[in-house]
Amino acid sequence: MTPVQKLVGLAVLILVLMATAAGVTWQVQDWRYDGKLAKQAGQFQTDLDAIGNAAAAQARAEQDKRLATEQKLAAADQQHSKELSDAQRNQALLRDRLATADVRLSVLLDATDSASGCDVPATAGTVGVVHAGRRAQLDPAHAQRIIAITDDGDNAVIALRACQAYVRAVAP
Repeated sequence: MTPVQKLVGLAVLILVLMATAAGVTWQVQDWRYDGKLAKQAGQFQTDLDAIGNAAAAQARAEQDKRLATEQKLAAADQQHSKELSDAQRNQALLRDRLATADVRLSVLLDATDSASGCDVPATAGTVGVVHAGRRAQLDPAHAQRIIAITDDGDNAVIALRACQAYVRAVAP
């Protein structure tokens, strides 16, 4: 063999060894990076699981809070509905008693008012059971209108309390 052939053979051998070494190095790097990527993927998945669990816990807490608020509102609504029906029942009973003259609506008169021209005696007689000052009985129709006005007022007060309870329950 000539020295040139030996040199060419040696060069080819060196090239083959270098290619083999590069391939082996490439394979080792691939294994190493695969390990690192797998580790990072595992950490990433762990982080995603933790974030998902935290989001689910927060959603459950918000849902529980909403449910508690809904229950509070339902209880308040039931209470205010009962108050409203009781007030309406009492007002209807009072209107019925006024209509049948079972109850009479009267007003207290000012005894010092000389302009009224009322001839109701200043002191109660022995016949009556009224122990207050002078009183005048109202016409039943006027009494009915006064009762209707107070009924509207009672309904408005109950509705206002219901609105205030709703705002208190909903507002943080």
